[in-house]
Amino acid sequence: MNVLAVNGLSKSFGGVRAVERVSFSVAAGELLALIGPNGAGKTTCFNLINGQLRPDAGEVLLHERTILGLTPWQRCRLGVGRTFQVAAVFGSMTVRENVEVARLSHARKLGSFLSSFHSTDRTNELLARVGMDAQADRPCAELAYGDLKRVEFAVALAASPRLLLMDEPTAGMAAAERHLLMELIERISKESGIAVLFTEHDMDVVFRHANRVIVLADGEQIAQGTPAEVRADPLVRRVYLGEAADHA
Repeated sequence: MNVLAVNGLSKSFGGVRAVERVSFSVAAGELLALIGPNGAGKTTCFNLINGQLRPDAGEVLLHERTILGLTPWQRCRLGVGRTFQVAAVFGSMTVRENVEVARLSHARKLGSFLSSFHSTDRTNELLARVGMDAQADRPCAELAYGDLKRVEFAVALAASPRLLLMDEPTAGMAAAERHLLMELIERISKESGIAVLFTEHDMDVVFRHANRVIVLADGEQIAQGTPAEVRADPLVRRVYLGEAADHA
């Protein structure tokens, strides 16, 4: 079942076509990679799905319901989560407090706030799922960067997303840490039925962990398929992958 469907999405800035007639879908429990050279339109595509930009044409459907015209926070309430290239957490707060704030923000109502504040079961469960329960009471400013990425993942999960947009989830991490994090994302995605759309410049990560891959170049969709199909595509190799396709 498709969680996200993007049909004919287009966006221009002045005379520059940032995204042109892009169409794809992401199913529950699927990891879909969106790759391409710098300036290909990946971030613009994310911002159109997330509601930070309004498209010139096309539609964005969440479980077959249009979400165009909704603000980012309204889309979040419907189950659209997002993580960023640079981990976005509160450094002065503990790991537990970061997740609690996300949970309480999602609850929104005062009654839910008060009852949730004293109930840590859900927070403890989330921290255990991402392997951060042993560091729950440490300030995030003291954590290694790979652990910060796990905290950010837990913060995103606190809002019970149905779709998770992940902007370079392994950026800034060592090679071994990258695959451990992606294996964690894969497992939780499949267990919870979360559709994951992610961008990534590390082709080893893309070809090892994505179920399908979409390639953008100059705002246009030039390829879509399994990692093996995309890696072997002559146009993709010429425009973007080059020798990286042989090493991945």
